[in-house]
Amino acid sequence: MTDEREMRQVYTEKLMELAEKDDSICVLEADLMKSTGTAPFFEKYPERSFDVGIAEANMIGVAAGLASCGKKPFCASFTPFITRRCFDQIAISVCYSNLNVKLIGTDPSIMAEINGGTHMSMEDIGIMRSLANMVIFEPCDSAMLSASMEQVVNYKGPLYLRLFRKKAEKVFDKIDNFDLFKGIEISKGKDCTIIASGIMVARAINAAKTLKKEGISVGVSEIHTIKPIDKDIIISAAKRSGAIVTAENHSIYNGLSSAVSEVLSEHFPVPLSRVGINDRFGEVGKAQYLSEVFHITENDICDAVKDCIKKKKAKK
Repeated sequence: MTDEREMRQVYTEKLMELAEKDDSICVLEADLMKSTGTAPFFEKYPERSFDVGIAEANMIGVAAGLASCGKKPFCASFTPFITRRCFDQIAISVCYSNLNVKLIGTDPSIMAEINGGTHMSMEDIGIMRSLANMVIFEPCDSAMLSASMEQVVNYKGPLYLRLFRKKAEKVFDKIDNFDLFKGIEISKGKDCTIIASGIMVARAINAAKTLKKEGISVGVSEIHTIKPIDKDIIISAAKRSGAIVTAENHSIYNGLSSAVSEVLSEHFPVPLSRVGINDRFGEVGKAQYLSEVFHITENDICDAVKDCIKKKKAKK
């Protein structure tokens, strides 16, 4: 089941809604307004919209200047272009000065699909995670994106929003009392807990349902903010189930699994299995095909859970 609206539509509609009351909000694009979905913002607020052309690094510099003057700039591009291509500008112009710039990376990892390997950012979270002052946020569906946008706008400092552009598989009908910095415990399990982010949350829920039919009790925790990560939800899951599986649409290096591993090793070590991209670049293909190629399907999550439970039993 999918939400009726595309994620990029929700992003733009909420941004326009908030911009009606906050004239400091402005949007910058690198000639991708239609792809990002911000064309309606450009039409409604032309004086607060800036198309810098295909010059992403320059866009970051312009955004930093606007932020230093009290504006709230939102910069968007395809995920590898807003991270890999602009790393130094983000590090020095934005993070070093702790400026209030929001970076939007669209269609992360396999969701770049037929744009192929050059557009597939398997490492963007790792890049952003290494920067001081940077917050990393990845909503799992349209309901979460809608619930989060006011907090994203009002957060003072650099923030990277990892945004799937199209229709996301529905996870939540509505989220009340959303907290940008707290994960959501979707279900509890005594045998293992899957900690997932982004598009992998829906897959984790489906995997838990499949495993339940086999008599395996699996909990699911959703983590939308990978930096700073919610340590409490991870530690709680580890204490309850004694085994953790991470599921992410990103490299297993320096993304969600690395962040979870750090928390576990420092606070409550338990067996861990990881579902994610294993040291690979991208390739051309549709999402289902790529999910199978990179082993991030629901079946892969089920296999990882069983493997992790074996590790837990071997420890006893």
